[in-house]
Amino acid sequence: MATIEILGVPHAYELTAPTSCPDTLVFVHGWLNSRGYWQPVISRLSATFQCLSYDLRGFGESQPNGKTNFLHEETSFYLSSNEGSDFVNPFDSLYTPAAYARDLAILLEQLNITSAWLVGHSLGGTIALWEAAQNPDRVRGVICINAGGGIYLKEAFEQFRSVGQRFLQLRPRWLKQVPLIDLLFCRASVARPLERHWARQRVIDFVVANPEAALGTLLDSTTEEEINRLPQLVSQLKQPVYFLAGAEDKVMEPKYVRHLASFHQLFQYCGDNVIEIPNCGHLAMLEQPDVVAAHISSIITPHTQTEEESGRGGEDTSVGGFPDLRKVSVDKGTRGGHFRKEVPSIVDAKRLPEGESVPRQTEEEKVFIPKMNTE
Repeated sequence: MATIEILGVPHAYELTAPTSCPDTLVFVHGWLNSRGYWQPVISRLSATFQCLSYDLRGFGESQPNGKTNFLHEETSFYLSSNEGSDFVNPFDSLYTPAAYARDLAILLEQLNITSAWLVGHSLGGTIALWEAAQNPDRVRGVICINAGGGIYLKEAFEQFRSVGQRFLQLRPRWLKQVPLIDLLFCRASVARPLERHWARQRVIDFVVANPEAALGTLLDSTTEEEINRLPQLVSQLKQPVYFLAGAEDKVMEPKYVRHLASFHQLFQYCGDNVIEIPNCGHLAMLEQPDVVAAHISSIITPHTQTEEESGRGGEDTSVGGFPDLRKVSVDKGTRGGHFRKEVPSIVDAKRLPEGESVPRQTEEEKVFIPKMNTE
């Protein structure tokens, strides 16, 4: 483990050896987690891609030494100059996704990572989206895992915040010494029980998280302003953005993942930027690391190849400026909520042989986009 100081807080990180791929994969963990959760995926990808994982400020081993004075004025250059006077500055708090994205920008700069794909889990996905917006010259694309949203349901979020605050109050240091306590964390938020060593790690991360950071991220990432800002953020991103959803995820249900994904241009007609993983809950990288690693590789590789071909003056096989992933075979999981196999999408209709038609979608295959309650 190495550490690097970011705005007065030592950040723990791990960086694998460089490879021939020009892009570094940067993994951003979720709430009350740590960088270690990415190791099963990184071990499967590090031979092809250089991989960076780190602990967010206040989590894992990135613990502040004391009360840190952050200079908000240093981050003002990230804000759009055309925002109205009623705009809520996302950097006013230390624990918004935008503030954590600022930390990430500094980390990438200090490590001299000039070209990166961000892979973010849950809250980490939101942080990755913010970083892509703040740092477009450095971030080539984003893959969100078990991350979505963009719909503010007042009662549901108030209940979530209330339950979360009570949950955080039950964190005595001796909790991790309670016999069999890890068995509770084996089954929480997953489709199938985790191995006990991962459950023990979840207990440790739950207990050691900085109280101010744990509560701050919970509250500041679930405000009405923050939730409603997400779709606009995604719609403005020029980089490719993909979403991996767990079919059995009860924390971030696939319908909410697809909702946020639909605001990006890659969504097309039937969710071409969404991959649904069967028999998977909210911790996809631990539950199904082989599938997650395979999808990450299948997403990034065509983009890298397209950039190389473009540089050599090769044939442009992109769609809307992005690689045509319909040409990529995906063996596991579903894209856009249904099995892709070799079925042509709607935009392939003109290429069908004469006399053949596009297969009709079943009810289960139709993309669900929830409607906002405006009453």
